[in-house]
Amino acid sequence: MANKTLIMYYSWSGTTKRAAQALAKSVTADVVELTVASQTFSSDMFATSDIAKDQLRTGALPPLTNALPDFKQYTTILIGGPVWSAMVATPVRRLLTDLATYTGTIAPFYTDAGTAGQYEQDFASLVNQATVKPGLEFHGQSGDQLATWVRTVTG
Repeated sequence: MANKTLIMYYSWSGTTKRAAQALAKSVTADVVELTVASQTFSSDMFATSDIAKDQLRTGALPPLTNALPDFKQYTTILIGGPVWSAMVATPVRRLLTDLATYTGTIAPFYTDAGTAGQYEQDFASLVNQATVKPGLEFHGQSGDQLATWVRTVTG
């Protein structure tokens, strides 16, 4: 199989979407935005944090509302999302459950309003069979910096 890259991301505020768009300029990849039902989260960051904490407590992760591609056709999947309470956002957690049998390479990229905490460790703990590469905390890196990270991930 030829090397093929997929960028998948969930963006609550638009910041991760901008990161995914910048990343897509650094690599030839298919891009998929993850979506959930519009009433799943509040427009208020603090209310959304409480909703996500409740989802984690109950295990009721939000269903993704868009169709997902056949993951087997990709050698590398770059997965983006916001950091919520130093953890992986619940829509991204849902995606990772759907990727349980994927055996390629996965790398996270993430955005935060404060600190990422243990985000990468949390992310890696949710991956089943895939190889997890070091992630990228996005802070508006240049195209060259993004391209360098992509090369380290896609080998």
